Amino acid sequence: MFSKSTAGLEGFEAAAMPHLTALYRTAKFLVRNPAEAEDLVQDVYLEALKSFHRFQPGTNCKAWLFSILFHRFHHLRRRMLKSSLEETLPDQDSMAAEPPAPQEIKDEEILAALDKVPLAFREVVVMADIEEFSYKEIAGALKLPLGTVMSRLSRGRKLLREELSEVAKSYGIGNRTQHAAEGEPA
Repeated sequence: MFSKSTAGLEGFEAAAMPHLTALYRTAKFLVRNPAEAEDLVQDVYLEALKSFHRFQPGTNCKAWLFSILFHRFHHLRRRMLKSSLEETLPDQDSMAAEPPAPQEIKDEEILAALDKVPLAFREVVVMADIEEFSYKEIAGALKLPLGTVMSRLSRGRKLLREELSEVAKSYGIGNRTQHAAEGEPA
């Protein structure tokens, strides 16, 4: 099926396979379904293998793979929107809160807050703050101007902070700083 040599296949595996976990984690976050995330990552690796001859050795393979991931994700999303315009998403407001108040915000709550950030901003925040891509790598992966990446990252972080501040307030985190700023005793 493929006319890849064994050396080419080994080169692909050496360059691409170390990024499988990061790709799956991000895909799972984007599609919110483990099975669909596996399919998406499989599509990414299949497309990457087919076009590995265009990959420039010595460049950032992880960024290249994430570029493919986001391209495939947007294609999948457009296809899903076309086929199911009448479907509605489950109401996230109906989710029950956890009864005991923890001392710190949990990962699940951070992810839930990130989930409320619009997709265009969320993608950039995930790539910059979770996957630790540079602005230039994000711009290349998402095919956006560098200024747009910087703007979306700034706005996305601001939106995330706003969402997390509500969670923090519900636990009494940050109230001392707010009282101090207002000149009230804590």
